[in-house]
Amino acid sequence: MTILIKNGRVINPATQMDAVADVWVENGKVERIEKDIKAKADQEIDAKDCFVMPGFIDMHVHLRDPGYEQKETVETGCRAAAHGGFTTILAMPNTNPVVDNPDVVNYVHHKARTMGAVNVLQVGAVTKGQEGVELSDIEGMVKAGIPAISEDGKSVMNAELYQRAMKMAAKLGIAVLAHCEDKNLVNGGVVNQDVHAAELGLKGISNTVEDVIIARDIMLSKDVGARLHLCHCSTAGSVKMVKYAKEEQIAVTAEVCPHHFTLTSDDIHKIEPTMDAERKVAIEADADTNFKMNPPLRTKEDVQALKEGLRDDIMDVIATDHAPHTFDEKNTTMKKAPFGIVGLETAASLTYTELVEQGYLTPMQMAEKMSYNPAKIIGIDKGNIEPGKVADIVIFDPNKKYTVDKNTFQSKGKNTPFHGRQVTGKVRATIVDGQVVYQE
Repeated sequence: MTILIKNGRVINPATQMDAVADVWVENGKVERIEKDIKAKADQEIDAKDCFVMPGFIDMHVHLRDPGYEQKETVETGCRAAAHGGFTTILAMPNTNPVVDNPDVVNYVHHKARTMGAVNVLQVGAVTKGQEGVELSDIEGMVKAGIPAISEDGKSVMNAELYQRAMKMAAKLGIAVLAHCEDKNLVNGGVVNQDVHAAELGLKGISNTVEDVIIARDIMLSKDVGARLHLCHCSTAGSVKMVKYAKEEQIAVTAEVCPHHFTLTSDDIHKIEPTMDAERKVAIEADADTNFKMNPPLRTKEDVQALKEGLRDDIMDVIATDHAPHTFDEKNTTMKKAPFGIVGLETAASLTYTELVEQGYLTPMQMAEKMSYNPAKIIGIDKGNIEPGKVADIVIFDPNKKYTVDKNTFQSKGKNTPFHGRQVTGKVRATIVDGQVVYQE
């Protein structure tokens, strides 16, 4: 199979290439990047005025499989990833059963190889059943192919136990992906603790809930020499602490999600009780639960700090925290609804619209934070499309304006706060291992 990508702006952070050229793909690999390649390919793609980048890598995805297939499956999640330009995704372990042993890792990896459109790397849980009591079979899961451990969805509150897990991760050469939330401080909160939460009559979650665990985890990682990656950072304090850690040469990296650099808590709006005519079911919501995620949407000051942190390369990665839920689960009050929104199919457009168009990131930085940096953090030979490398490629049109329509999503989850939002930039094609898995 040969593919010729013509006239695209090739942006490859690994080599700092940023030039208009053709890309020749053969037998699953990038063979040539040159101007005006004259050869007959099995498939030719005109990428004029488009970015040709290494395929995006999402370090934070909830595939919900096994156990919650009504929300998402490996197959539907991979389709959504391909639709969004992602060629590799990391699946979080808070499934049923929890991914705390090699058998469940093997289940997901086998299903991904047979049914998935993109590469899937399963992350292992830190503790058995994510109960925070006993360490999971980390060594066995590493042998089965996990690139990292995480207790995502919660923090390991026992610092001594977490320190032991970090020591093991450091010894085995894998990263620790940290969900930073002091559960003892949440106290039933559902949105950010601010004036708007009070206006909505909802309990708030303070920045301290996140910041106190970030500080703890940085100190623990420094103590044992672990590679710590902070998931879904949402506060101004997180940026300051990551900056401090890097100045101290502690092995810490951090990610920001598009919803946290795009929306603020002020965007959450009230919804009056009503009746869904199509489903003929009552909607008892007090506010739009599509805006309920964990960590919550923060203030304008937090959003500005996150944008500047990404601009200044303090924050390393843009990840989605793709968290699909069913309509019925979200069709309730803010207090009762689960946390989480989908993000695979909107991340690239939001990143371009909110960060590149607004001058916070260059296109090169976009490729770094969505592909090259994630690959380095988890230690995989991807995020690079120089000749000889695997042809995981995204073709992204930075000029295409469109309106987000959740009804076109490939994901089972339609729980997004971005439905109806105007954005700039759209994925035109996604290539995995030299095969076109999505084309507009």
